Amino acid sequence: MPGVTSAAPVVTGQVIASFEGRNAGVQVTGIARADLDSLPRIIDPATGYGDLAKFGEGIALGSGVARSLGATVGDRVKLISPEGARTPFGTSPRVGTFEVAYIFSAGRYDIDQVRVYMPFAEAQSYFNREGVADRIEIMVQDPEHVDRVLPALWDRLGDNEVLYTWREASGSFLRALTVEDNVMFVILSVLVLIATMNIVSGLIMLVKNKGRDIGILRTLGLTEGAILRIFFLCGAFTGIAGTLAGVILGCLFAIYIDPIFAAVNALSGGGVWDPSIRGIYYLPAKLQAGDVFSAVALSLGMSFVVTIFPARRAARMNPVDALRYE
Repeated sequence: MPGVTSAAPVVTGQVIASFEGRNAGVQVTGIARADLDSLPRIIDPATGYGDLAKFGEGIALGSGVARSLGATVGDRVKLISPEGARTPFGTSPRVGTFEVAYIFSAGRYDIDQVRVYMPFAEAQSYFNREGVADRIEIMVQDPEHVDRVLPALWDRLGDNEVLYTWREASGSFLRALTVEDNVMFVILSVLVLIATMNIVSGLIMLVKNKGRDIGILRTLGLTEGAILRIFFLCGAFTGIAGTLAGVILGCLFAIYIDPIFAAVNALSGGGVWDPSIRGIYYLPAKLQAGDVFSAVALSLGMSFVVTIFPARRAARMNPVDALRYE
């Protein structure tokens, strides 16, 4: 299917992981080895370690789960599932011991703290899902435009199937990000407005101090439009210089956010960024031309608009009043 990179049937279940007297509630996902390799940011030599060749006989733990249990690669972890063997007296808990074959970090705290991967066939047996899967996870080439793939998927699904994307799964989180983005733009606008007030006050003082010069120029034949253009250019150049400096500093801050954040964290004694609250381990930054353009347009537009008022005041100054006490 165009746009789809892979489709992985999975089996999931909530269990309790135990190792050396430590327990942790985790979510076990049964998945085939080939499908596990295709998951983004899971199998990454830069963030994970272990031997995936042993995944067929073992399990893969999230780094947070491994840290909570104090387990490492090669240790054996006990998994206790309430959905165990069915007996005439009811369902008894199922206990299994598995070797830790791989420890991964997905880059998200909520995933690393609860996620455990198990071989698909083993998970089917462990969770009483023989011959079936709980769901099928489909990876697409362009997640930002996942809606383009949905019509073709609906055509292949039955009437009783349910289809939901990462947008529905993280809907509240995405809405919170949208609100935050809008609020940050409002705050940026207020800060720019406050900064442009400095241009206004500076030009008003300049007009007041240059009143005699304005009167002389007007008596020599300089028009109101020429005076207005002179003071408008003064304010405009100030706004351009400030905008240019802000763009350069902002881009440098976004590019070198990691060392800057590390320095702030070191100076404050650590603990500035809590992944258990933020959900991610570091502050990501990505330069986008649209964001830079909107910030530049906002800054220049407001600086140009507020410059008109003191420039008009200078242009309309009566030369007789300006030279009366000179």
